[in-house]
Amino acid sequence: MTRDRDNLSLIGLLADFRLLITLFLAFRLLSVLVYQPLIVGGFERGVTAGGDFFYYFQLGSYAREGLLPFRDWWSEFPPIPALLNTIIAVGFGGNGYPGFAIIYGILMTLFDLGNLVRMRQIGMKLHGGNTGMALAWIYALSLAPAVFIWWNFEPLVAFLLLSALWALLNRRDGRSVVWALVGALTKFTPAIIFGAVWRYRPPQKALRYTLITLGGFAVVYALLFAQNSAMTAPSLVAQFNKASYQTVWALLDGNYTTGNFGAADERFDPANAYRINGNPAVMPGVVRLGAAALIGAFIFWRTKRFDDRGLVAFTTLTLLIFFLQAQGWSPQWLAQIVPLLLLCFPTRNGVTLVVLLSGLVFIEYPFLFMRTGDTGGVVAGAQIVPFAGLVLGRTLLLVMVCVALYRRLRVALPDES
Repeated sequence: MTRDRDNLSLIGLLADFRLLITLFLAFRLLSVLVYQPLIVGGFERGVTAGGDFFYYFQLGSYAREGLLPFRDWWSEFPPIPALLNTIIAVGFGGNGYPGFAIIYGILMTLFDLGNLVRMRQIGMKLHGGNTGMALAWIYALSLAPAVFIWWNFEPLVAFLLLSALWALLNRRDGRSVVWALVGALTKFTPAIIFGAVWRYRPPQKALRYTLITLGGFAVVYALLFAQNSAMTAPSLVAQFNKASYQTVWALLDGNYTTGNFGAADERFDPANAYRINGNPAVMPGVVRLGAAALIGAFIFWRTKRFDDRGLVAFTTLTLLIFFLQAQGWSPQWLAQIVPLLLLCFPTRNGVTLVVLLSGLVFIEYPFLFMRTGDTGGVVAGAQIVPFAGLVLGRTLLLVMVCVALYRRLRVALPDES
């Protein structure tokens, strides 16, 4: 009887979402006390080392000299990240980088807490209460989300995408539009939800959803272009002007480096946004994008599953196809991929998939790329073979996931046939 009571007590603890939130926040916030972000001898140390926070700090600090984003310097992202960098640097960067990094990381932690909540909400809606809670625990214990809150703003992007998806699942299209618009003004990938909207909503509602989102996006950019078109245009095109990096396309092109744009001070000349730092593409971007569009159209018309699980699977598949056609790959994209994979595959195999994908990604960066200091960040010599193997392995794994998602979308539920 005592053992039974102990088991029931343990089950009660694991089902307590407040306990999970406490542990989730404590782990992330206490980690910054142990590994404080610092700049020592010109090198970044602590929990933010290997990420982009110092680059954000440099950009945001220009405002202390009266230099503002989209007016005096360009950004490779839509306006919200640049605005965020500027506000935090002006408000909390007066004492240097550590204060900026800690505030930025705490803010990303709060957004990642939002991701945890969305994981539980969506998981419960798709798979029931117990599975939804289990998915929340698995997400909390996953490495990638815990790393990226101290590396970049990707937890914010994931939160906006999950929030737009959650609103769609609850038939609150108006709220979903707002989340999608804010997401598109943060990074382009949350806009991939358009595909699910057009597949899972009547054409009239889908058109309204799209026009409102694009209209709001256009208004914001019209104001920015009126201020300084030369410094605004790169935020729309710079990412697509990069040479290939960390993909099968990069292997074809012979580009064995990451996709960084360069130092922060290069943002004062918009011409730098259009300079290709690497070999030109063997496979032109228009061909890759066209092939992805054809594959997407094929899946669109052959989808037979129209329940909530189908909507989430369709969104996940759209996102992965977009990532696979892109000329580059960034490890922080795991922040968007991991929660969607867990929601689509709430099984032991799904968890194994997330662990395997995370392992491939983190071995590639930072483990492999941190050993390219002698070659200026370029993979060379004996490192080329493992680098190619990691890229091919990650690509193959994502393609296999796409095939599995497509097969699920092809199976109609009994009441839909």
